[in-house]
Amino acid sequence: MRVLRTLLILVVLFGGLFIAADRVALYFAEDQVASRIKASQGLTSDPEVTIKGFPFLTQVARTTLDDVEISLDGVSASAGGEAVRVTEVRAELKDVTFDSTFSKATAGSATGSARISYADLTASAPKGATVGYAGTERAAENQVKLSGPMGEVLAGAGISVPGPFKALLDGKTLTAYSTVSLVDGDTVRLRAASLPTLYVPGAEERMRKAVDYDLKIDGLPSSIQLDKVTTTDTGLSFAGTGTDVSLSG
Repeated sequence: MRVLRTLLILVVLFGGLFIAADRVALYFAEDQVASRIKASQGLTSDPEVTIKGFPFLTQVARTTLDDVEISLDGVSASAGGEAVRVTEVRAELKDVTFDSTFSKATAGSATGSARISYADLTASAPKGATVGYAGTERAAENQVKLSGPMGEVLAGAGISVPGPFKALLDGKTLTAYSTVSLVDGDTVRLRAASLPTLYVPGAEERMRKAVDYDLKIDGLPSSIQLDKVTTTDTGLSFAGTGTDVSLSG
């Protein structure tokens, strides 16, 4: 009985030491993966990395991680030199393999998602205009609403209003609906479905140039291609997939 008790104590002891060593190795690995992703993607802050599966050390022994989740900050979109914040960036990597020196790693497959809020999307709109939810029917067509005092929006778009026409703009609101689409897996395209009467000769063409623009999303893993955009009541949501995603710095 004493021998059995001693064996049980040793099993618990070594089991606890193994678990402790496994967790220490896991935290170290998560930190290293975060550093490599930061370097390879040019991020301004460390991503949050979670390596799933237990025990971790057995995954290391076969140089393959089953499932890795990544949360990214410091991701932005750019339009005409203006930066637009991208939030809630997530990536899930499957079958991550690495070499014996741990200097190179590749995910067999990946899924990613991101979001741009209407408040952040407004930063890329003409001065004086806001971008918001267009309602259930138009959202189903992937449209957003751009609106604002007509005089301010015209001025924000760089459109000079001749004196005789200024009185026509008093109290009037410009409302336009833009269709959102994806181009080349990393670019969000907004195109006005129609524009209201602007009362100023030649203004419609110039306004269209101001409200039709592309947002290029920078900072996502290069092998993740966005392939779906959805217009929600809080902003734009994106999803994408990728294969053979490099995590090397």
